[in-house]
Amino acid sequence: MLVEIQDVRKTYQGGSGAVLAVDGVSLSLEAGEFVAVQGPSGCGKSTLLLLAGGLLAPESGSVQVAGEDPYALAPDARSRFRAENIGFVFQQFHLVPYLSVLDNVLAPSIATGSTGQESRAKELIERFGLTHRIQHVPGELSSGERQRAALARALLNQPKVLLADEPTGILDTENATEVLKHLREFASSGGAVLLVTHDAQAAAAADRVIHIRDGKLDTTAVS
Repeated sequence: MLVEIQDVRKTYQGGSGAVLAVDGVSLSLEAGEFVAVQGPSGCGKSTLLLLAGGLLAPESGSVQVAGEDPYALAPDARSRFRAENIGFVFQQFHLVPYLSVLDNVLAPSIATGSTGQESRAKELIERFGLTHRIQHVPGELSSGERQRAALARALLNQPKVLLADEPTGILDTENATEVLKHLREFASSGGAVLLVTHDAQAAAAADRVIHIRDGKLDTTAVS
């Protein structure tokens, strides 16, 4: 099992009191599996993704990725673990605006201290059809090109798991289809994909869909 989440809970403190964002959710992903998470805005989908990615510690319950609990690690070791095992893809891309496509794709190598990654970065850039944009900064790219650059960056360190938060949310149909194709290929090659989405097209690309409502698994929803 590449991802094993057991009975996790997470509460946020706000001006009007505590908000229970994730309430006792359990979820597992095997190698080769592509799982989509759907639900209304504010239901806890993105919080669940952050919990799975070692970015937000649960108050209770457990998270294991590739057989290890990232929250049992010291902060520096956890950062390195994330860089080596988990790739992240977000709706807003989160590319560094003043770096070229090549340097953005190479950015995860800083967290692992690895060198000699330029040839792999260029292979990924070619794979995602961005060779002609390799020295361009994000502001010179289309939305689809930015998301493909973000996918190349997520794959640089050959992670075991990809976590994607609304990666097709602001893309047109053609670019969304391209992104989903690459997520599908990653899962088919033995990785695991956890995708948060409102998009019916994106959810349809997954092997299975889970639904969350008010921080809990919604077992009444059918996909």
